[in-house]
Amino acid sequence: MTDQLRDKLKQLPNTPGVYFHKSASGEIIYVGKAANLRNRVRQYFQTSRVRDLKTDALVSEIVDTDWITVETEMDALFLESEMIKRYMPRYNILLRDDKSQTYVRIPMNDAYPAISYTRGPLDDGATYFGPYYNGFAVKKALRYLRKVFPYSTHERMPNKLCLQYHIGLCPGVEAQKTTSEEYKKTLKKLIRYLCGERKTLSRELERDMKTLSAEHKFEEAAVLRNRLRDLKQLSQQIIFSDREFMDISKDHGLVGLKDLLSLADVPKRIEGYDISHMSGTNNVASMVVATNGLADKSQYRKFKMQLPGNNDFAHMNETMRRRFSGKHRDWPTPDLLLIDGGKGQLGAALDALDEAGMTIPAIGLAKRDEQIVIHSSRSHVILNTGALAGSGFGIETSDDFVLVTLPKSDHIVKLLQRIRNESHRFAVSYHSTLKRKGATKSLLDDIPGVGPATRKKLITSFGSGQGVKTVSEAQLAAVIGAKQGGVIYRWFHASE
Repeated sequence: MTDQLRDKLKQLPNTPGVYFHKSASGEIIYVGKAANLRNRVRQYFQTSRVRDLKTDALVSEIVDTDWITVETEMDALFLESEMIKRYMPRYNILLRDDKSQTYVRIPMNDAYPAISYTRGPLDDGATYFGPYYNGFAVKKALRYLRKVFPYSTHERMPNKLCLQYHIGLCPGVEAQKTTSEEYKKTLKKLIRYLCGERKTLSRELERDMKTLSAEHKFEEAAVLRNRLRDLKQLSQQIIFSDREFMDISKDHGLVGLKDLLSLADVPKRIEGYDISHMSGTNNVASMVVATNGLADKSQYRKFKMQLPGNNDFAHMNETMRRRFSGKHRDWPTPDLLLIDGGKGQLGAALDALDEAGMTIPAIGLAKRDEQIVIHSSRSHVILNTGALAGSGFGIETSDDFVLVTLPKSDHIVKLLQRIRNESHRFAVSYHSTLKRKGATKSLLDDIPGVGPATRKKLITSFGSGQGVKTVSEAQLAAVIGAKQGGVIYRWFHASE
């Protein structure tokens, strides 16, 4: 341990928080949470403490430690998850015995969303929080939060009111004791808490309570008073014994990207794009958004390509033309575009941006060597090689492009990889959905006036769309009636 680190450990506070262990190069190699930062962080350096080999390997690399203090263990739990997603520290993987991560799922599109836990998020329109590496702790935290923000866990509605309703933990959605609108207002507050807005929520609850009291709505004011009290008492709950969001100026990846590309400010909104298809069929493009370095799934968009064939360059050009056609004025302007691909894909995207008169900074990330691809004049960035000093970087030029190679451990690379991988996953997911739909497409799908219920009856009776085509008009009439049966029969036999 260096003298500088030893002096720094003396400054550790006795409060909950999140700590960051760093290597000699400044790379964040481990992120952890603590109920008491002073006790937890100092444990790593106690020579009398028995540690396993993996922890010994971590400690041998620690040269510096930083931390962020929060007010409650619950804040530390949720902030730790954000920071692991942001920095992807390698020891957070190596030191985990349980590789299964836990996500909190909230399907806000449902009339009465039921909160549940899952090991893997899907593109099903639900809101996901995580991953959390300590499933027990997050489930315990949600149980405490349920007292402040009552929520349902009924994915299938029971026939009568549940026990949780009678003890104030469920709003009674199974008997519509609350409206869908009011229930979702409560869930939105819970989501805001999970996003780090506890202080703001406390102020709003106190304001609303005083307003209701002034209007002599004392019963409603009492409900808010109890919620405010329970919210303040969360600081006394023990979640794991051992924020407001982190200022993005402390994010190494975003700050490094700003310095590397000479951007005016850290890129708060980064849009990532990728193309997916199979031999030129079911061509799609994805647009994912990272806000302050983290996935912002409510902003994701997908495009079904209009151009046929197997041409990634043309499809990327089409995607950019449609994105910046002027039809999507409600979509915020990005601070940076990240194109999944090399010179060809980036060049095609820049052609579309030039046609649209857009001067948005745009770069690519080539998969093979994870090279950052920059056009020397049209990417609207200025490469600052001074920001790379001492990082073991490499630069080469090819045609009008500059290719920058950084170490895989660099925070800039990790940030760009995370966005690129998410755009690829989202594109493949949409492509797979279209492929499944195409595989199950029936001859009946194109017949005007034939809906899902009628198709189901016909396929149940005759086995398939091809089977329906071969039967007589009388047989069709017997199943779905003479009028509709005649329409379908004439559709199939119009050319005879």
